[in-house]
Amino acid sequence: MIIDTIRKAFDSDCEEIAHLVNDAYRPKLSSVKGWTHEFDLVSGSRIDLVLIAQLLLKMDSVVLLGLVDERIVACVHIQYERGMIYIGMLAVNPRLQGAGIGKQMLSHAECYAAENYGARRCILEVISQRVELIEFYRRRGYQKTGLLKEYPLSGNVGFPKRVDLSIETMEKVLHQEISQ
Repeated sequence: MIIDTIRKAFDSDCEEIAHLVNDAYRPKLSSVKGWTHEFDLVSGSRIDLVLIAQLLLKMDSVVLLGLVDERIVACVHIQYERGMIYIGMLAVNPRLQGAGIGKQMLSHAECYAAENYGARRCILEVISQRVELIEFYRRRGYQKTGLLKEYPLSGNVGFPKRVDLSIETMEKVLHQEISQ
């Protein structure tokens, strides 16, 4: 499936973004689970309206939305900070996962970062126990940095169901792909 429109998110999109991200990462119904869910690892919401509104207001921060037939089917957050680009909140409607939409959104986020911020590297974080997600990012050129940190209990991003959860940092050098 091909995304037909990619645009920046507006305040009016906050509720739909929250629903999309929470369904992708922490669905309430097991029948909604896509392959990217964290249902077995973390409980609670992945994000709420307040956090999304803060992302939209934050300096050098943008949430991009992927639309198919004018419906929001994916999102990704890009944050420029201290000369680095951080990519997060990559989410695809669970019913459409596996159709290439996540790859399109990640690629667009990297291009946006290079074109708008002159980024040469992108950094993202993933729960280290999410082996399949780490492999998805590795196939897209991201490498493990070896940097691990504890799951952020105070980050308002859910509660770990396991005591050994950690966050792994991955990085990708962009200059080779973007310069072509």
